Amino acid sequence: MDVEKAFHMTGGVGKTSYAKNSSLQKKASDKVKHIIIQTVEELYLATTPKSIGIADLGCSSGPNTLSIIKDIFHTIQAISHKIMHHSTEFRVYFNDLPTNDFNSIFKALPEFHKLLRQDRKNGLPSIFMGGYPGSFYGRLFPNSYLHFVHSSYSLHWLSRVPPALYDEHKTPLNKGCVYICEASPSVVSEAYSLQFQEDFSLFLRSRSEELVLGGRMVLIFLGRRGPEHVDRGNSFFWEILSRSFATLVSQGEIEQEVFDSYDVHFYAPSKEEIEEEVKKEGSLKLERLEMFEMEKGEDGSESYGTQVAVAVRAIQESMISHHFGERILDSLFENYARLVDQEMAKEDIRPISFVLVLRKI
Repeated sequence: MDVEKAFHMTGGVGKTSYAKNSSLQKKASDKVKHIIIQTVEELYLATTPKSIGIADLGCSSGPNTLSIIKDIFHTIQAISHKIMHHSTEFRVYFNDLPTNDFNSIFKALPEFHKLLRQDRKNGLPSIFMGGYPGSFYGRLFPNSYLHFVHSSYSLHWLSRVPPALYDEHKTPLNKGCVYICEASPSVVSEAYSLQFQEDFSLFLRSRSEELVLGGRMVLIFLGRRGPEHVDRGNSFFWEILSRSFATLVSQGEIEQEVFDSYDVHFYAPSKEEIEEEVKKEGSLKLERLEMFEMEKGEDGSESYGTQVAVAVRAIQESMISHHFGERILDSLFENYARLVDQEMAKEDIRPISFVLVLRKI
């Protein structure tokens, strides 16, 4: 399956869209917003550019996309006013795969500009915004073009399903699991780890060339606590998805062979794996690396299982539909929500995220 052609968050503003079902990501991003603001302040004071280039990589669509840009804009405006540096123009680049719903972002821009104009009688600095479709696993921008790169909940998605998950006869080696699980042979975790190393190192090399000297990146993505790949964190949510598929197999809704050949292009790295790739790249200094947990508060009348199910569906719907067809989606995620709630009643599920701050040296 060609990830670049098939993978995207569910577009539009419908019931199952990412725009309507990304509140968990928003809560997590808000938890580390102070780190983004502090990094932007430090960057601006160190470089005071006349034209600042900002890229949001893996921007998706919906309210989260423009929310962080608004925060960055207000931060820079406040600090430029304080130091009497008023000529900064903004270049903002929204990047995601070509299948992303960029139109939703563009439709929201008039209202976004209106929000920025509020309480600013002296007008606004020039703001230029555009979409940059393409994989961030490779070059996207010219040399020394960007001052600040932001990426939230995107870098745990790999550029492809690791090819080593299949033998020379194209037979799947990770049968019955969509990700690394207890039953997975060691070759499976090795394949995922190697794919992450390949992808993340390419990401770092590409951004290093695109950042100006002193430029910063804030990266937020899912990870794991220690060396073990299987835990009651992010990997456990994939375990539950595997069980949900298995239920449909037992009911005759899908074939076992079709299920066995489905693997996710996801990887939850450890702190040590992240540090190792940054060290190998060499031109980026890791200024901050923190681990945090997402809040689990009940959201209105919905159970936690339902919240997670609608969020996972908005993310995985395109890939699952491509592989299995759309007809299984409702029953699959009903099973998923139920199983998450059942597991939460037994013992907490504690997924973790990392936030990284990197500086070009």
